[in-house]
Formats: sequence, structure tokens, C-alpha cells
Amino acid sequence: MSGYEKPSRGWGFCAPSPVLLLSLLTAAPLGLLGEETRQVSLKVISNVPDFSQNLLHIRAVGTNSTLHYVWSSLGPPAVLLVATNTPNSTLSVNWSLLLSSDPDGGLMVLPEESIQFSSALVFTRLFEFDSTNMSDAASRPPGRSYPPYSLANFSWNNITDSLDPATLSATFRGHPVHDPTGAFANGSLAFRVQAFSTSGRPAQPPRLLHSADTCQLEVALVGASPRGNRSLFGLEVATLGQGPGCPSMQEQHSIDDEYAPAVFQLDQLLWGSLPSGFMQWRPVAFSQKQGSRDSAMPCQSSPLHPTLAYLLPQSPIVRAFFKTQDHSCAFNLTFGAPTGPGYWDQHYLSWSMLLGVGSPPVDALSPLVLGIMAVALGAPALTLLAGGLFLLLGRKRDSEYQSIN
Repeated sequence: MSGYEKPSRGWGFCAPSPVLLLSLLTAAPLGLLGEETRQVSLKVISNVPDFSQNLLHIRAVGTNSTLHYVWSSLGPPAVLLVATNTPNSTLSVNWSLLLSSDPDGGLMVLPEESIQFSSALVFTRLFEFDSTNMSDAASRPPGRSYPPYSLANFSWNNITDSLDPATLSATFRGHPVHDPTGAFANGSLAFRVQAFSTSGRPAQPPRLLHSADTCQLEVALVGASPRGNRSLFGLEVATLGQGPGCPSMQEQHSIDDEYAPAVFQLDQLLWGSLPSGFMQWRPVAFSQKQGSRDSAMPCQSSPLHPTLAYLLPQSPIVRAFFKTQDHSCAFNLTFGAPTGPGYWDQHYLSWSMLLGVGSPPVDALSPLVLGIMAVALGAPALTLLAGGLFLLLGRKRDSEYQSIN
């Protein structure tokens, strides 16, 4: 499970193909299908009296549906996504069952017959590689591997302290329980979660287009001491398949990079046929808090591959909700390359993704690109028009000429 597989081709920093224009123009409106607005609430569900054990429940209510996002730091960080066909569905938590060796029924969304879709993501391990003597950014693994950090063995903050109802956000911040080298003495790994009540775009890159049917996660590694001079970091992500196979991975290419300069690609993980759930991200991370083109690093993903659930760190909320996990799949994300910007610049790394239900948001062409296209397509048309008028007027003058003979 710790091995990296051959990466998918074309992770982003390349020029797009012009033939994609027509498909982008016709497909753009489809990304906005679903609820335009939702009533969103964030609630921390704590285990009394141990308030360090808590869940973050995001409830997004639409006209005829409800989305439930349950974020947890019990075991490895995980999120449960459940979509129902009623605005009245609720979350039920039984802490005694949830924390037991057999958590079946410890977490439920009621009524169960209203559930239209459900899946989960579990962030299991943080990898570190020394890329000092590596020259090929696409090599697997991307350098000498250090022992990975198991995120199930991290200690996390009380989520209540970071809850911000104004921005509909909260942050899980953690560090290893056992840190013999002191790598995290002044550092932390943070998972910042943000919900949205309507469509929009964040101010910070990569500026993923979100809708009311999505939730955003930003993962940030800050201040941790690397174990190598030019360390690259990676993240292992596990999920549940909707059958015997794994969810599908897709790449979408664009001719527009206004919102993420030099990044013409959007990666997606899709659970089954639409309407279903999706995970969406741009293949880019940043080595500075104020993300910019100068601090952009490539983000490479390995193909999804099936794995046995018992080989992965277990999440109590996933076990409680799904009971059996026969179809687990996993993939790895690697941030950075041996050359260029890296974590070593400022001991900072951030990466963002969207999680949601329905059709994934699709970027429409920006006004700048539309203007360039108008000029590029309009100039030849104006030249042809001018040429036609010139020929027409020239013939008219010839027809008015009278011979002196």
C-alpha cells in the first residue's frame, strides 16, 4: 500500500489543445446544475465529557434535498458524504457505539431510505521523500523514502476553537503523538474545511469554482522540519468504491488559465455515473501562503488501485456508517518536484480540493480569453470583408469608365 504506482500522464503544466474549445462552450452550463443556494449550518458534536473527541457536521439544506458532510479526526482524518432526497434528514451519533470495537450503527443519517448517495474519504498517511539526487520529476517514488507519518497517530486540536460561522469554516490541526526527532516541534498539519451556501470562487489560488453542492478542503503542512535537504511530501487518500471496481479518475483540459496561471488541467475522481459524488482539484500546490505562479508546484497523482480495508488505518465514522468495507481503493498525491519551488523555501505547503454531489463545477471561459478569441477570430473576418469591399468598389469604377473613342 505504501508503494507508488505509475502516475497518470499530463499532470498540468502544459499547453492545452485548441480543439477543446467547442466542448468547453457546450459543457460549461452543465457544471451549474443542482441547487443554486442552500441553507448551511456547521455544528460540532462532542463526546461529553471528553470534549477532545468531536465531529464537525456540515448540513446543507436545499429545496428537496440535504447534503451531510461529517468530518472527523477520530483515527485518521476522514469525511463522510451523504446526500438525501429530503430537506428533513438528520444525523444521529451514538458515542458509546462509535468508540467501541464494533461501531456499527454508531453514526447514521435518518431516514435511511432517503439516502441517494454516500461515500467517504480517509487521509491515511503523510509521505516524505528526499529528492536531492533526483532529476526526473515523474519518477516513482520521487526520491529516497523516509518512514511515513500515520495520521491515525496524530493528536488533533479541539475543532470548536477554530469554528467560524461567518466563513462557514473550521480547521483540524494536528501533530504526531510520538515525535522522537522533534520534526513537528514547531510545525503542524492542518485540514481547513469550508462550506458554501452559493456559487463562487475563493480569492486565493487555485481558485476552484464552487457551488452550493460542494465543500472545500485545504491541506497545509506548516513549520515541520524536513528530514532531507530537498524533501517532497505526499498524501495517501483512501475511498470506498460503489461496486467491485474503484471510482474513475478523469482529466479535464482547458484553454483558460486566468484563475490558476500556467495550470490548464482539472483532475476529478467520480463515484459512479451522475448524479453522484465527486472530488475535484487542480494538479498544483503552493510553497507560500500567498499562492502565486512563483510558488506553484506540480501535484502528481497515482492511479486508483483496490486495496484491502484492513491494511489501512481505520476510521470509526466510516466503519460505523458503512458497516462493511469490501471495496476500498487508494491513491497517492505527491507535491513538488526536485527542481523549482518546494517545501524547502519557507517550510510551507498547501493544496486544495472540492468534494460534492451532482455535476462537478466547470469553468466557463473568462472575459479575457473571450476577448482574445474575438480579436483572433474577428481580424480575419474584417480582412475578408475589407477585401470584398475593395474588389466591389474597384469593379464599380471600371464599369463607369467611358472610352474617349
